[in-house]
Amino acid sequence: MNLLEALNWRYAVKKMNGQPVEQDKVDQIIAAAHLAPTSSGLQPFKVIVVTNQELKEKIAPIAYNQSQIVDSSHLLIFVAIENYTEEGIDKVFAHMNAERGLPESGTDAYKAQLKGMYLSRPAEENFNHAARQAYIGFGAAIAQAALLKVDSTPMEGFNGPALDQLLGLDKQGLRSVTLLPLGHRDEANDWLVNLKKVRTPLNEFVIEYK
Repeated sequence: MNLLEALNWRYAVKKMNGQPVEQDKVDQIIAAAHLAPTSSGLQPFKVIVVTNQELKEKIAPIAYNQSQIVDSSHLLIFVAIENYTEEGIDKVFAHMNAERGLPESGTDAYKAQLKGMYLSRPAEENFNHAARQAYIGFGAAIAQAALLKVDSTPMEGFNGPALDQLLGLDKQGLRSVTLLPLGHRDEANDWLVNLKKVRTPLNEFVIEYK
């Protein structure tokens, strides 16, 4: 199955059957998010993986009791940094240079440029920028799940501050962005499973300048 076939197969599953997803598939889905491109390679987001059923049950009311939370095999929570910091930028480039065998001073000019841009901006603007990077990883994870025939349900419908407090993210300089329950569709009880996938007609979706 190629990517387009996989994206046609997938849909936002409304009811999962509670069956587990193989760990090697979950690892590949997380790897896709990890390998996703980010602005300047800063990778300002993380993925929290929840398999603890008791914790999923605590998260469910925060996500408006959407059943996929508790019926999922793994719940992925994409979280972004609240703000860029000088220390954070230095850490990314120190790791990057070490992995590439480059002198630390080789990226000093670029680091200075990034710090001048990010550190002068309001924290909320930087969080929104980081959240957009998280969405790139989120999309990569959804696509990889589809290629592996693992069902998922992209979710923005949850109380972010309540989830952040539950997980202690506010103490780690992180904020929740999106949720991605992984599992298997309950074909007998999911009202959406057999409905045709519908998108805006392609000739209306694409705008060409020739």
